[in-house]
Amino acid sequence: MSDSYQKPEVGENQKQFRERPPKKIEVSVVIPLYNEEQSLMPLSLAIRDALDRMRSAYEVIFVDDGSTDNSLKVLREIHRKNRRYKFISFRRNYGKSAALSVGFRQAVGKIVVTMDADLQDDPNEIPRLIEKLETGYDLVNGWKKKRHDPISKTIPSKLFNFTTSLLTGIKLRDFNSGLKAYKREVIQDMKVYGEMHRFLPVLAHWAGYKVTEIPVTHHPRKFGKTKFGISRFWHGLLDLVTVLFTTRYSKRPLHFFGVLGLVTFLAGFIIDLEIVIEKLVGQTAISNRPLFIVGVLFIIVGIQFVSIGLLGEMITRTRPEEEYVIKEKVFN
Repeated sequence: MSDSYQKPEVGENQKQFRERPPKKIEVSVVIPLYNEEQSLMPLSLAIRDALDRMRSAYEVIFVDDGSTDNSLKVLREIHRKNRRYKFISFRRNYGKSAALSVGFRQAVGKIVVTMDADLQDDPNEIPRLIEKLETGYDLVNGWKKKRHDPISKTIPSKLFNFTTSLLTGIKLRDFNSGLKAYKREVIQDMKVYGEMHRFLPVLAHWAGYKVTEIPVTHHPRKFGKTKFGISRFWHGLLDLVTVLFTTRYSKRPLHFFGVLGLVTFLAGFIIDLEIVIEKLVGQTAISNRPLFIVGVLFIIVGIQFVSIGLLGEMITRTRPEEEYVIKEKVFN
């Protein structure tokens, strides 16, 4: 992803948010969108009905991720009718993580809720998410227990959720859910880039925040078509490897590469040792065993893995000291 992904163009509406931020906002709803012109107006009305019942000051921030339809025109009309609805529009498509990142920076609420713009997420679930958040959690994830999606989307999603839960140790069943509620400090500490938005519960958990999940209502898609398919699973796995390495092993790369190196080295050593023993007792000749070359290759690859880990350790020792997430700070 290019550097411009992190710093999309600042338009007039975005400038207004920075110059005159709303005061005493309790809930900010951030909604990334791409080509959802038909869904936006009914979604805005449903959000209004749900949040007005809460009697809390709120704002809704739509982030148009470079839509090529009339989404921007609809957003202008929504804002004209209700100033609580704001929007940011990118000149081109940067991706969902970019949209969320910019939306998070503009949000001023004590609680930040995210949801998709396709009307499949139910705005009436927002009060339930916030209610659960206020029982002592920092992030509440919406679990689409009963999904209304095609099999081309549900099967890859189930595989991804199972793999992510297994490798990260976090017992969530719907990492891909767009419906989430965060305390403000969580989004301030999380860096969203690439396709890392789906791993925000993982990153928050590893940073020491309390994460939980509740079942939420999921509706069939009314307009347009899904932007995701089987490729989402493979992209998600690659992003998962990135998250695991850049978080768990960024300070100790030898623990990652060293394990791979030792396993590979031992496999090659055992193979070659057995062949050498057979040679010594006269059972076979090394020249007749191509497996001996495979063992030597494993040993070399194992040494290379360990070497990479050692180089990584040397690099981490020379990097500037990293800032850490601090829960409380007292000096007096």
